[in-house]
Amino acid sequence: MYVGIIGNKSKEYLAKIENALESELKKYQASKLKEPLQYAVSGGKRIRPLMLLHCIEATGGSWKDGINAAVAIELLHTESIIHDDIIDEDNSRRNKPSFYIKYGYNVSLLTADFVFGIILDIVSREDNPKVAKMISSAALQMCEGEFHELNNNPINNMSWEEYIRLIQLKTASLFESSSRLGAIIGKGDHQEELAQYGLSLGLAYQIQDDALDWDINENTEKGLNIGKETDLLEYLTEQCEFYANQAKRSLDNIADSESKQYLVNLTDLVIESAARKSKK
Repeated sequence: MYVGIIGNKSKEYLAKIENALESELKKYQASKLKEPLQYAVSGGKRIRPLMLLHCIEATGGSWKDGINAAVAIELLHTESIIHDDIIDEDNSRRNKPSFYIKYGYNVSLLTADFVFGIILDIVSREDNPKVAKMISSAALQMCEGEFHELNNNPINNMSWEEYIRLIQLKTASLFESSSRLGAIIGKGDHQEELAQYGLSLGLAYQIQDDALDWDINENTEKGLNIGKETDLLEYLTEQCEFYANQAKRSLDNIADSESKQYLVNLTDLVIESAARKSKK
């Protein structure tokens, strides 16, 4: 769905990301983990690395300078969902069995560690130390988010503020790091605006994803406390729109370009997706 908005430039970027990802994994053809690695990375929408490359372009840089960072960002997302599916006991991902369902817990843990090793190798080749800094920052926040969720799962009267903090750490932090890193690798301009864009979009993205995945009645009984008497799905939709529009406003001072338009379109698509769910 999300690649449907991308346009010609993004189709080119997506092909570059896939090629770079394939080239990186080819280095490990002799590994016993070759097949699990391919399974882990297949089928992703590549939203985060696409964001990174578009943020580079939107700030006057070249995608070539960020392709390795884009691969590292996608691999960090891959590593996180291997762990996430185990913790959440999700049986499927990307219309196929979850990694741990197919390969078991032991291979899952080893593969996630192996992927993290690949990420370390990638960032060690980067001249700009901020690449490693931003990726490590995202990884630390994502782990904090997973741990926070472990202590609040099932949701036991979690406040809305606690929920937002959870998804900020677990999901939005990687969106934020991707967009900020794009600004850093570009000409270094608009770092705060693009970081805010990524953070807000990540919150909107996770809220609309939860609106699809949650059993609304069940979670109301579990006690997600939104602080008011209202339909939970309706409230999630409103909040998704709020954060997506906040993301869009963060782009106001960035010059118009095809890459900026992609970032705007991505926020619109998240809003449209949440609105469709609210009408079901």
